[in-house]
Amino acid sequence: MKKIIFSTLLVIYSNILLSQNNLINSDIYLDERHSVISQRITKLIEDLHYSRPRLDNAFSSEILDKYLDTLDTNRLYFQSNDINSFSKYRYEIDNLSKDGNLDFIFEIFTLLKTRTEDRINFAIQLLEEEPDFSVDESFIFDRRDMTWPKNDEEINSVWRKRIKNDALGLILTGKTWEETSGILETRYKRIQTSILQLTADDIFETFVNSLANTMDPHSNYFSPRNSEEYRIQMSLSYEGIGASLRLDNEYVTVINVIPGGPAQIDGQLKPEDRITAVGQGDLGELVDVIGWRLDDVVDIIRGPGGTVVKLQILPGGSPPGSNMKILDLTRDQVKLEEQAAKKELHEININNEDFNIGVIKIPSFYQDFEARNRGDENYKSTSRDVTTLLNELKLENIDGLVIDLRGNGGGHLSEATELTGLFVDYGPIVQLREARGNIQVLNDPSNGAIYDGPLAVLVDRFSASASEIFAAAIQDYGRGIVIGQQTYGKGSVQNLFMLDQFIRSPGNGQITLTIGKYYRITGASTQNRGVTPDIELPSIIDKYIIGESNRDNSLSWDQVSPTRFSSSDNLDDEIAILNHYFNNELAQDPNIKYLLKNIEQSIVNSSKKIISLNLTDRKNEQNAQREKVLANENERRKELNLEQLNDIEELSLVEDNDILLEQSAKIIAKMSTIEPKGSWGRNLTVKMPIN
Repeated sequence: MKKIIFSTLLVIYSNILLSQNNLINSDIYLDERHSVISQRITKLIEDLHYSRPRLDNAFSSEILDKYLDTLDTNRLYFQSNDINSFSKYRYEIDNLSKDGNLDFIFEIFTLLKTRTEDRINFAIQLLEEEPDFSVDESFIFDRRDMTWPKNDEEINSVWRKRIKNDALGLILTGKTWEETSGILETRYKRIQTSILQLTADDIFETFVNSLANTMDPHSNYFSPRNSEEYRIQMSLSYEGIGASLRLDNEYVTVINVIPGGPAQIDGQLKPEDRITAVGQGDLGELVDVIGWRLDDVVDIIRGPGGTVVKLQILPGGSPPGSNMKILDLTRDQVKLEEQAAKKELHEININNEDFNIGVIKIPSFYQDFEARNRGDENYKSTSRDVTTLLNELKLENIDGLVIDLRGNGGGHLSEATELTGLFVDYGPIVQLREARGNIQVLNDPSNGAIYDGPLAVLVDRFSASASEIFAAAIQDYGRGIVIGQQTYGKGSVQNLFMLDQFIRSPGNGQITLTIGKYYRITGASTQNRGVTPDIELPSIIDKYIIGESNRDNSLSWDQVSPTRFSSSDNLDDEIAILNHYFNNELAQDPNIKYLLKNIEQSIVNSSKKIISLNLTDRKNEQNAQREKVLANENERRKELNLEQLNDIEELSLVEDNDILLEQSAKIIAKMSTIEPKGSWGRNLTVKMPIN
């Protein structure tokens, strides 16, 4: 059982709400299949979830709040009297779920349909007359923490301002009022249609995920349709842009960018970005997709390989109406070879001394199971590919090495342990704890290491799961230093259960449950806290938005007893020297100062919860922001003796240098001057590729 449970650490993902395209005008109801699935899932959660929950009244209350938040995240449809009417179920949901009596979830959804129709009719009526954009008023666009509207007057006021803000976002792009009102009418009608198209399976899936997510954010239920969608994504057999998406408050939002896909290769699409419009081909007209169903947006993003899809993006954290960017992506399959580790050689000069620094970029922890199972001796995997790259870099006489794990959301646990073994002689790598308290220690699968020189692991907030296991082990052994940003903090393990194996009739979907946690060899968990870098670099990624600690109901940090291991070196003195070097020399680099200014502006943008509805003010804000971006770029270029830019549009033509990788290479070059080569590991022997 342990082998099944702990063979893979699932890459971070979130459930996707998809549904069939049939229009349903009548009420939808629970059927017997949903009742049976509910009974089985509640039993599985009680028996197998890591936290061994008691489905009691307190749990029931949390489920109701989660379900209502999922249905109406931004408090735009339900009113406080509606919420009060649902209170009769607040302490009954635990028993109702166990009994499979879920009529109440459809009762709540039916009222949501009614409230949605009321709001959309009101919105379309307001579009008959252009708003007065000279009035000084503002709109709270993030209403997740607001109280529910008390009455029609209050919710009408919210919608009037919402419509005005939506209109401003279009007018600021040059649209006329006639064009704007037409786009918004279509958008709002699409919202209503999307609600009407939801099936009983969709509503059931939404509720069960509210139940599962009350336990932790990585326990999820997939309906039969979504089980197939998940299988397609995991098989990497579809053609598209290579990104996982979710529907978040009427916006299609990026969950993660899949390594090896077109979006990852392009490098501009980021998690939490929102797709606001989609176009086909180089010259295709952008079609507004705000308010669309997720599966409809997915359908128009996917297409034949080699064709171009245009995406209009509202950057994550930016308020509606902010400057947007256009991406042109060429559709293709996600290819295993594009996920493979790759090497670079950086030439660094410090005080007139040249250094060769090797860099190995690892997008994910992968293994080609099919090739391995058919006996292919040259099957690809992270550890095997890195072994080859390391041997090639050693022939190039590198002075130090950077393992780049930025954006690496995890993958196969066995590859994380085997990769660590390339840099340490022998010993434990990670501890795994099951729900019953049993602890399993996973060791380096073979003695000896193949690289014993200065080593740095570069991480960011999107480095998660298996990436954190590797970085933590390198840090705990004193084998190298960790550079970058505090990592994601996903220290939990999931297992996928096909419900058909528990229920006689087919077509029941599947559920992932969190069934374990992993711990560093020191005994500390990475859950919530992640791995703290030895040398912290500035990052545009906001750790107060991205990361396990920011997710609802994430498991808490804890620790177990340390396991026995022998560290290579105590690097405290070296780390102190390198931190001084970065803070006093590298931090003066014009590129770092430029990055810090961009981070400061990003924090200001993401902290905004209120936005002006005055057209002149919005134009001034937009122009001021564009001027600030251009001024920051020109200040950087001046210090680097580069030609000045005249317009912000020229920024798209500027090569995007990897500032943090360059700084990391300089830090590891400096590190190679502190300690004589050959002393970073102990009793190192040649290690051949793992079979």
